[in-house]
Amino acid sequence: MSSRKLFTHDELRRTFHPRTIAVVGATPNEKAFAGRSMFNLRQFDGTVLLVNPRYEEINGERCYPSLAALPEVPDCVLIATGRDTVEPIVRECAQLGVGGVVLFASGYAETGNPQKAADQARLTDIARESGVRLLGPNTIGYANYINNAMVSFTALPAREGVLPPHAIGLVSQSGALAFALEQAANHGTAFSHVFSCGNACDIDVADQIAYMAGDPACAAIACVFEGLSDASRIIRAAELCAESGKPLVVYKMARGEAGAAAAMSHTGSMAGSDRAYSTALREAGVVQVDTIEQLVPTTVFFAKAPRPTATGVAIVSGSGGAGIVAADEAERFDVALPQPCDATRAVLESHIPDFGAARNPCDLTAQAANNFDAFIQCGDAVFADPAYGAAVVPLVVTGEGNGRRFEVFNDLAVKHGKMACGLWMSNWMEGPESRETEALPRLALFRSVSHCFAALAAWHQREQWLLSRQTGKAPRLTHPSVAADARARILAAPAPTLTEREAKDVLALYGVPVVGESLAASEDAAIRAAEACGYPVVLKVESPAIPHKSEAGVIRLDLKSAREVAAAYREVMANARKVTTGDRINGVLVQSQVPAGVEILVGARVDPHLGALLVIGLGGVMVELMQDTVATMAPCSAQQARGMLEQLRGVALLKGFRGAAGADMERLAEIIASLSEFAADQREVIAEFDVNPLICTADRIVAVDALIERKG
Repeated sequence: MSSRKLFTHDELRRTFHPRTIAVVGATPNEKAFAGRSMFNLRQFDGTVLLVNPRYEEINGERCYPSLAALPEVPDCVLIATGRDTVEPIVRECAQLGVGGVVLFASGYAETGNPQKAADQARLTDIARESGVRLLGPNTIGYANYINNAMVSFTALPAREGVLPPHAIGLVSQSGALAFALEQAANHGTAFSHVFSCGNACDIDVADQIAYMAGDPACAAIACVFEGLSDASRIIRAAELCAESGKPLVVYKMARGEAGAAAAMSHTGSMAGSDRAYSTALREAGVVQVDTIEQLVPTTVFFAKAPRPTATGVAIVSGSGGAGIVAADEAERFDVALPQPCDATRAVLESHIPDFGAARNPCDLTAQAANNFDAFIQCGDAVFADPAYGAAVVPLVVTGEGNGRRFEVFNDLAVKHGKMACGLWMSNWMEGPESRETEALPRLALFRSVSHCFAALAAWHQREQWLLSRQTGKAPRLTHPSVAADARARILAAPAPTLTEREAKDVLALYGVPVVGESLAASEDAAIRAAEACGYPVVLKVESPAIPHKSEAGVIRLDLKSAREVAAAYREVMANARKVTTGDRINGVLVQSQVPAGVEILVGARVDPHLGALLVIGLGGVMVELMQDTVATMAPCSAQQARGMLEQLRGVALLKGFRGAAGADMERLAEIIASLSEFAADQREVIAEFDVNPLICTADRIVAVDALIERKG
């Protein structure tokens, strides 16, 4: 089944940037959902039409008996009536050619009730067949601060003044969270749009991201989401953001089992594989935050920030302690704090007393910080230093006039084409001048030191991603023709779980070096095979019913004689019969014992929408013990694979540790890239595979075990 395309900005314009809005269920009751929504629409730049057959007039405004009686077809219809009346109204909207519908009513698919889910499905069918777009059901609505279309029953302040160029858009599957985060507007955050989508029976979070990607009034997009039934849609929305040069910042909920279960009951959406989501989002250029508290300030940062001119960051503080705190967080997030060049240091030394620090972090001391001429000259020197792409200025104690330091750094950042970050370290979170500071165009205000340096690290990572997009796609390492042969062998395997021998035969087509073996169906045959390949040998039971052989006790290593082989054969066969029947045991594989080396795991699991998630890490028994793995979406190039190896905590083992010879990392990277091509080629027919381990030495890399699980 093909995935539905994203709605375009033009397709959603009548819904989200309407000229006319009709409120169905209009009422003089200001506490009702309709009444509260009508109150929010008082400053709407367009026309509001009221619909309710019970009234001829509400608060001096004419009220119409039906949508058909309106003097014009509205762009957007807000349905604020009970769920039992909803479907006929939606059908009328479709017949009239309304642009979009916003539906507050709940009690649909989110209940888990099949009949109520069917009611929702009929609403979807109406929308898809007619072209009228539908937001909801079970939505709080949305806010458009460009034209003050506040189509929601929650209390919302209208826009005051001109919307600044660094306004951010916000979208959340949870309406309550959307408008909770929107309250950042009370301390000066500028929003272009705030969207919720409720059950998303037609318009979903990906469509709303795509809409804002095409809106020039939105500089960056913040997104909170639980999951999508088709996860690939949010990746495509992220690609639209990248094409428009618009940063997308995401906080993914439902990352644990309890959260995923709650997501299903909340909006009827599947949370999906967190690691697959995280990896796919990262590779689509999405900035991901670990906590919901980071989301808005990080998005504001990206809305204001230019592309970095350097990876170095300067910390300029009037407090030595604040500078140390900032330096600790910079180190935690791997943000470089290079020392100033000689010219910069000379300026700093000319203004900073000897009890300060003319270095990075720079401690101006209160004496120099309060001398604004000195403060400006020191700041100007720091921004002029080519080692720094951004400067961080902590404000420890707030008070009237203290915010002027932020203004200075904002102006200097503009002058030098760089970025400034203000650290609001006072616990008086809404102290004097905080709102004015939020409005500065080139300074991002953070009320958390860690959030500031996490954002700076993400800024540099995104720049690396942007630069990587400029390089051409690496050529395949394996010939495309091997894909069909491999697919045929996978489909021809007698059982869904391929045996080790079958799996290695498939992977060998992709150039993966595998250990040779013989299949022995008797004790004598095992001894003959061992003598043919030479001692020491390894014995493994072959059975599609025993994919994980170590746990079943059906492997014996380092067998040096016929006597040991005979005893091992009897032992592993006895253990195999404890977990499966004799007809599912093919025999015993006899393999040469591969000399010790660094053991590496390479595997993949196929997400039905995102594709194959490739994972590499320390293999063998170290997999569970160390949990040292990195992931990417398949396929990847050898260069990308080499970069992944460098990210492993155990990479020192591959490079040679304590005098041991290192592994051939270039060859290992090529093998990983070839395996990634296998995963991508076969994503329609396999559920997962793993090679565990690849034994790696300086002169040899070989796969000694493999597993392929065919899709059911």
